Amino acid sequence: MRRSRAVYLLLLVPFVATLLPWIYNRAEPSLFGLPFFYWYQLAWVIVTAGLLGIVVYATRENDDA
Repeated sequence: MRRSRAVYLLLLVPFVATLLPWIYNRAEPSLFGLPFFYWYQLAWVIVTAGLLGIVVYATRENDDA
């Protein structure tokens, strides 16, 4: 049975979140001395890795068949 491919839509979330710079183009609030602009993008790197893990897990073929 093939799993739903709708889980690929999760990959649009980080794309859209970093595509709109007016959302994060500011210095405050800073985190550990990093302006918001930088730590927002860095946070999306980590979130995207997690989302990719979810997509891979949800779409992999069952090897136990």
